[in-house]
Amino acid sequence: MATDFKSIPIIDVAPLLAKSDDPEMAQDPGVSSVVRQLDQACRESGFFYVKGHGIPDSLLKEVKELIRKFFELPYEEKLKIKMTPETGYRGYQRLGENVTKGTPDMHEAIDCYREMKPGMYGAVGQPMEGSNEWPANPSNFKQRMEEYVRLCTGIKILRGIALALGGSADELEGERAGDPFWVMRLIGYPGVHNANGKDMPENDIGCGAHTDYGLLTLVNQDDDIPALQKAAYGVNVDCLTTLDVPFEQNLHVIDTVKTSLHQTCVRNVSGEWIWAVPIPGTFVCNIGDMLKILSNGLYESTLHRVINNSPKYRVCVAFFYEPNFDAAIEPLDMCKQRTDGTMKFERAVYGEHLVNKVLTNFVM
Repeated sequence: MATDFKSIPIIDVAPLLAKSDDPEMAQDPGVSSVVRQLDQACRESGFFYVKGHGIPDSLLKEVKELIRKFFELPYEEKLKIKMTPETGYRGYQRLGENVTKGTPDMHEAIDCYREMKPGMYGAVGQPMEGSNEWPANPSNFKQRMEEYVRLCTGIKILRGIALALGGSADELEGERAGDPFWVMRLIGYPGVHNANGKDMPENDIGCGAHTDYGLLTLVNQDDDIPALQKAAYGVNVDCLTTLDVPFEQNLHVIDTVKTSLHQTCVRNVSGEWIWAVPIPGTFVCNIGDMLKILSNGLYESTLHRVINNSPKYRVCVAFFYEPNFDAAIEPLDMCKQRTDGTMKFERAVYGEHLVNKVLTNFVM
């Protein structure tokens, strides 16, 4: 369960990934160290940075630059891949079409999902059947995004989380996530002066407070980091922020608070919003609703939001590693044993959960 955390830890997952296909990985000291850090982060905040993930920094930057180029195109050009129910809710959505708890979010985006053939998941999957809508410009957009998806899907952080929960490394595979679904959102957050211009709703929330639906989210943020500013508890600022800096165990805090352009904020149990400051070369990771259920509440899918408070445009790539689309998700026996033997959450079918969210998330 989330705590009164003040910072988000940095975890080097390279030792875990180097042994991820080794049957004896759980006995490796390097893996054990990463597993302990993952367990602490998932219990205390539900958020953590990862470095050593193996995806080239050049690709992390390239995909953001391609997305930026797309969002710079004329509106009429972007509408050529407009998201509609007929496209399986895949494609471009304009500012304010994505809604969180009834309030329009101030971002534009391209939504992508693992492609789904007709009839693949029966009536449940029918609303999301189809292929992704990729723009023709930039010309290499589709190829680079598909490569990015391939690499993100191959990051086996969930093997470490399975060990952290007390199971085998493949505990979250098989019928649960052995054939994982994925979601990817390519997002552009306009500056405040654009978002609050003519015919735009006044709103500085790039994305309202929410939890994620699936297992694990990997967010590739813009690297533009503004100046540091000192702040104290109780100061009237949008979010209190603690910047993590590396030392020997990669779990550290310094006494500084960062003012931000467009940043993700994470809420602790005291109601404070903690900035997830961009750190070049890392992903910001957080656990989702399905992992919260599997852990029987040992791990929390923490509320987070995005704030727009600068004239500068920002992009990010959010990749969501999900269960099998038709997986029935319920608390693991080993997690029930660690929580007084009670089942704190009812069984949920991931695909039904996702489709219900998608059908209520957009104003079109």
